[in-house]
Amino acid sequence: MLDIEQKEALARSLFLQGYNCAQSVFAAFAEEMGLEQKQALRLASALGGGMGGMRGVCGAVSGMLLVLGMLKGYDQPGNHENKKRLYAKAREMAEAFGGEFGALNCAELLSGAGIQPKAEPSDRTAAYYRERPCARYVAACARLTAEELQKSA
Repeated sequence: MLDIEQKEALARSLFLQGYNCAQSVFAAFAEEMGLEQKQALRLASALGGGMGGMRGVCGAVSGMLLVLGMLKGYDQPGNHENKKRLYAKAREMAEAFGGEFGALNCAELLSGAGIQPKAEPSDRTAAYYRERPCARYVAACARLTAEELQKSA
């Protein structure tokens, strides 16, 4: 059985080490996905900053949905029922995040915290971590993912 608090702590720890939000959530579940942590970090690396710094969907949400797809996804194009179930679960998880934080979009989440979003990644300094709400988003997505995985364990 997954330890939800441990997954939250691991994702937050990865973020505080300097990994982006998508990497932090996705790599927290590397073992469950049968991936080496380095593979997981690389796979999710372009999704940080709301997809390559474009400030679209929060990278933590993208990482969460990547885990969902890897562990609950489908691989047969004609499997319409599985696709419908997966999409419904993805919406449910994303809506839970949005309900908790008021948005799914990186730019909106940062602006709401008084941070001017920009495309280039910021240096990871003590001030960066003090100002950014992202560690909370990463932990929440790890929690939502672990809760979902526990349901079907």
